[in-house]
Amino acid sequence: MTSGPEINIPSVVAEVRAAFDRYELGLEDNDVAVLDDTFWNHTLTQRFGVAENLYGHAEIAAFRASRTSTQKDQRARRLERTIVTTFGTDFAVANTEYVLLRNGKRGRQSQTWARFPEGWKVVSAHVSIMPDAAPTQA
Repeated sequence: MTSGPEINIPSVVAEVRAAFDRYELGLEDNDVAVLDDTFWNHTLTQRFGVAENLYGHAEIAAFRASRTSTQKDQRARRLERTIVTTFGTDFAVANTEYVLLRNGKRGRQSQTWARFPEGWKVVSAHVSIMPDAAPTQA
């Protein structure tokens, strides 16, 4: 049996968490330059959002550019249960739950990160809103 990559090397987890936090701050501030820089600049990069499927860095960047800073309050959220798991020194996943502050809706976000010479980049991401809970029947 092979042992595989070392899981959660503390220094690597810290690096990915810092990159994740930088992205989150960029999202909060609608800092398009930070958001664009966070994603791997390649045609293979993917981001599946609440209402959009984006293929390639160009589509992701165009989506980000179309969002205005006046929508900031609509996107304000609180993160919960953020977990960063690293595999060796060059690959990681980050998963979090979030609550939209404007309406209490819950969502999920997952990101796959890879280390490149220019730093950690998201190579694939998924964002979704959970459906409202169905009423219980008596």
